Amino acid sequence: MMIKWDYLIVGGGSAGTVLANRLSADRNCQVLLLEAGPDVLPDQEPDDVQDLCPYEACFNPAYNWPGMKARFAPPSVQEEAPLKKYEQPRVIGGGSTMNGQLANRGIPEDYDGWAAKGAEGWDWESVLPYFRSLENDLDFDGPFHGAQGPISISRVPEAAWPGFTRAVAEAFKYRGYQNIKDQNGVFRDGWFPLAVSTDRQRRVSTARGYLSNDVRARDNLKIRAGTSVQRILMENKKAVGVQVEGEEIYGREIIVCAGGLQSPAMLMRSGIGPQAHLQQLGIPVICHRPGVGENLQEHPSIALSAWIKRNFRMGKSPRRHAHIGLRYSSEIAETPKHDMFMAVIARTAWHPLGVRIGTLFSWVNKPYSKGTVHLSVEDPDGYPDVAFKLLSDSRDLERMKASFRLMAALFASQALRVAAADPFAATHGALASIVRKENLLNRLITLGPALLTDGPPALRRAVIGTLIAPGFNLAAALSDENKLEDVVRRHTIGGWHPCGTCRMGKAGDPDAVVDPRTARVHGVDGLSVVDASIMPAVPCANTNIPTIMLAEKMADGILVR
Repeated sequence: MMIKWDYLIVGGGSAGTVLANRLSADRNCQVLLLEAGPDVLPDQEPDDVQDLCPYEACFNPAYNWPGMKARFAPPSVQEEAPLKKYEQPRVIGGGSTMNGQLANRGIPEDYDGWAAKGAEGWDWESVLPYFRSLENDLDFDGPFHGAQGPISISRVPEAAWPGFTRAVAEAFKYRGYQNIKDQNGVFRDGWFPLAVSTDRQRRVSTARGYLSNDVRARDNLKIRAGTSVQRILMENKKAVGVQVEGEEIYGREIIVCAGGLQSPAMLMRSGIGPQAHLQQLGIPVICHRPGVGENLQEHPSIALSAWIKRNFRMGKSPRRHAHIGLRYSSEIAETPKHDMFMAVIARTAWHPLGVRIGTLFSWVNKPYSKGTVHLSVEDPDGYPDVAFKLLSDSRDLERMKASFRLMAALFASQALRVAAADPFAATHGALASIVRKENLLNRLITLGPALLTDGPPALRRAVIGTLIAPGFNLAAALSDENKLEDVVRRHTIGGWHPCGTCRMGKAGDPDAVVDPRTARVHGVDGLSVVDASIMPAVPCANTNIPTIMLAEKMADGILVR
């Protein structure tokens, strides 16, 4: 067994790229970064990756695990929830290379809550320096912000907002919400220009920010793209390497950064996880950690869209499609403050039909429903069986129904009635994914239906009811609690934020998997996990910026151990 690598990093996503940079800064350490997907070189990114409008990259199959599916709903009395497509990144930079670019930290209570759950050293005061160190905020400074970090943070200025965005802002004001301006430094309810990980010209991913040409030139760092790791090689209770296609690679420290779904699956395939589940699959148990694959959390999300009137649509500038957001409190019993979020999307896709559709996209910031990641009984080496069980907790269901009512009330407000009409429920991202590629043929395919929506109201409603939201009746849903629940259950999806499945905690906690100081897997030598899977709870935020923060902080823990 020849050991060449000091650190062998499995997964080149938002966490793995940070670690590759930070660990290889010690020129005495040999670092190998393995990524299953393609590499994306700085200053050579494809147009869809650079684009300030992320839809084409989000749904590009070249950047996603092919065939990945998940069960969103909880199982019924009769049967399991159906499997639905679930985009998960497979590309250098991970989600930061193809996500919606929202640069949301969450709120201090998120991280104080992590510490209260046993993640010692992860309270707000402890994580704030790492949030500051990762960012170069182009709009705000002061004690909450950084100006020297590798990830640029910006916002679309109000002067560039289209009429639809301005109308929603007026509707927010009318309902009493204040403009708090800085969502990452002012932790009250209110609306604000959305912080995004761009330099106003292009996306700034971790592949760009942390794996610059200078970093890639280090002779002690090697990046291997297109390399899928099957399992971790173990000797007794020590990780010694990984198995890839037809090859075994050995390292002194193995760091798994494969994400909230793939990391627990990789541990279980390697004999680390719930003993009964592994024995059922005939996998020799190396370390019984019952928390592996449990505590799966996501943001339950739902969209309400509407046709935008001619003078309120986006033009060619700005390219960015989402400009403002709202953080608010549901006030539903047994729920915390600031537990809801809404993003305002002024264009649902690049094509002529998408330009005519605006969306309010809401999610539960602090859900109570929890799911699981298990290995598939039919194929333990294939994709895991992912069951989010969204809305299984009644508090989540009630908040989703309330958010739907709020979005409907906003569309019914005087401010928005002048800008949009005929609201309807549809799965967020559907219009963007159906005709993802921006080309002449797809433009022509969507032009006809788009022009029809500009015709008489009855014709527009017919197009919406036939092509986009068949059978949907907003008035019926709002007047009948059972119909509203049915609409919410049918249209609720995740926010593409899976986390919690290898959570940090104390060694004596049977549900904890990872040491919060060192990232080491409890009970296993030479093995760490660093990604969203180790979050004790999903933050009130899109998980990309918190994941980068997490990797920055864990890098310090790894370097001093």
